[in-house]
Amino acid sequence: MNIIPAIDIIGGKCVRLTKGDYSRQTVYSDDPLEMAKAFAGAGLRRLHLVDLDGARQGESRNLDILERIAVHTPLVVDYSGGLRNGGAIRDALEAGAAMVSIGSAAVKEPELMKEWIATFGAERIILSADIDEKGHVATRGWLEASDITADDLISRFEDDGLSRAIVTEIARDGMLCGIDAAFFRTLAGRYPAVRFTASGGVSTCADIEQCGEARLDGVIVGKAFYEGRISLTQLSGLAERYRNMG
Repeated sequence: MNIIPAIDIIGGKCVRLTKGDYSRQTVYSDDPLEMAKAFAGAGLRRLHLVDLDGARQGESRNLDILERIAVHTPLVVDYSGGLRNGGAIRDALEAGAAMVSIGSAAVKEPELMKEWIATFGAERIILSADIDEKGHVATRGWLEASDITADDLISRFEDDGLSRAIVTEIARDGMLCGIDAAFFRTLAGRYPAVRFTASGGVSTCADIEQCGEARLDGVIVGKAFYEGRISLTQLSGLAERYRNMG
């Protein structure tokens, strides 16, 4: 299982939102590159980089930060935010993203999502399903609701080669309330061909271990690290343990 630290960007700074609310943001660093270097220096290999400006505005706004992180660290970066067309995806991949996460477009234009999986490859296109309190997928930086469930969304692309999905429980995101491991275990069991990464609610190392027990492909850690609930040393140790488990 991959331990994946998150860097969310607004105005060039590293921030965290509470339940995806742009009015409830905390700045943790003025320099996302230095934060990324710290993760890489601790032996972490992946990074979840979210362009919150891009998600809200519908087009990427922080490709320069992505490029600097890709050039100056060995991190394998998945990038999201404002990727609404093939050109934007290509720009992100050329800027150094190993993978991109697609949320709004997958909900609103599923045929395009299928085209992108075929064009760019299933290993490079991650389905991003952000689930609200009613169990429905939210779009446009969590600002718009839909009537589509996570099951609805994943099943759309099951026969098109979908191999990766990041599922975020919005109500838990930034709340440090624990992760719903049973929900993710059920989802992963229902779609065995899809490698799931859990996001939202991680507060302790035990939450990460529950994701490992659920045999997920990854877990995203954000506020728990930034608020000092989980140390960089602990993240490093857990990442090494799961790598050794194969």
